[in-house]
Amino acid sequence: MSIVVFLTTLIVLMVMGMPIAFALMLTGVALMYQLNFFDAQLVAQNMVAGADIYPLMAVPCFILAGELMNAGGISRRIINLAVAMVGHIKGGLGYVAIAATLLLGCFSGSALADTAAVATLLIPMMRNHGYPVARSAGLIAAGGVIAPIVPPSMPFIIFGVTTNTSVSALFVAGIVPALLRALGLVIVWAMLSRNMDVKLSPKRSWPERARALTDALWALVLPVIIVGGLRGGVFTPTEAAAVAAVYALCVSLFVYREVKVSQLTALVVNAGRTTSTVMFLCAAAFVSSYMVTLADLPAQVTEFLGPMIQHPRLLMAAIMLLLLAIGNVMDLTPTILVMGPVLMPIVVMAGIDPTYFGVMFILVGTLGLIHPPVCTVLNVVCGVAKISLESATRGVWPFLLAEAILVFLFVEFPGFITVPMTWFH
Repeated sequence: MSIVVFLTTLIVLMVMGMPIAFALMLTGVALMYQLNFFDAQLVAQNMVAGADIYPLMAVPCFILAGELMNAGGISRRIINLAVAMVGHIKGGLGYVAIAATLLLGCFSGSALADTAAVATLLIPMMRNHGYPVARSAGLIAAGGVIAPIVPPSMPFIIFGVTTNTSVSALFVAGIVPALLRALGLVIVWAMLSRNMDVKLSPKRSWPERARALTDALWALVLPVIIVGGLRGGVFTPTEAAAVAAVYALCVSLFVYREVKVSQLTALVVNAGRTTSTVMFLCAAAFVSSYMVTLADLPAQVTEFLGPMIQHPRLLMAAIMLLLLAIGNVMDLTPTILVMGPVLMPIVVMAGIDPTYFGVMFILVGTLGLIHPPVCTVLNVVCGVAKISLESATRGVWPFLLAEAILVFLFVEFPGFITVPMTWFH
């Protein structure tokens, strides 16, 4: 009965158009009534507890780092470097988009921030060179969802906090899938761009490439610092977020000098607004998460999936299909907060590595960001490119298909994710 109350309340509230944070909180309240022990003080205590979690301190720091990255010219220099290296080859600006989204993901870990930065700079350039706008928008959107699986990743932080999984292990385990996702996009783009009649960028000389590399060097150092610091045990993921924010601030203020002290207030306010949205969502979800545990919903779901527990790969495939369906109606962060605590006990019972499951969870969840109706990342690209969602959907489907195939390849061959994790240990 509890699972019926949970799902019915959540779905009805979402259909009514209620913000997901309030829907999650009221779903927890509905479960309290169903279990006959409603207590308003308990709701408040859980909301405070949901926001008062040390690893979540990384969220505002990474968001601030992303704001500084965009305002300080770091994004532009990374794209200029990619253009200098591969912009002259057939379909070169597409490869630039893939490289840029991969590299920028190492700064903010946010699909929306990275996609907006790349789309703003590259869509006009690709349009001027004769690239099909819808296909270009689709590629940039598909590249934008690399960010949530490359360290530092805010979805990994939220998943780790929600399910008590090592964030550091998630960071390291996400590196190879992120590179393979980028490689998959390169292969699909290579096939699609063969027949494109586009204007090529002039080939840069080696001195010009060296200057572009030197100019972007400060930007390229940060991912090395973060991954190296985590690998060497110098700092935790939360401390890495603070390092990223301070580094981005110093580079933007004193090296590139594109951010003035007078602009910092506006940047901090923007980061604060985004942070408040994420943190309130986490706080509200903690109410429903607490009630999910108290009502023993994982046991009810386990009973439903019981026959598959003895077959881990079949169970993973079923869960991936379930998450893909949920991605049709729910954004990534709410999906993590709602489904993470429900599914993790089942996964552990089946003997599946929690870190592997976490990476797979985020991989599938990101697909919902680029296919309707949620498709928040695709909507961002539509706004920048000034095209309809229908056009962008036609443009993104080959890349979406490639990323979906890659997910089920990881189901069949989990070693792509589990083996690199041993490097961390």
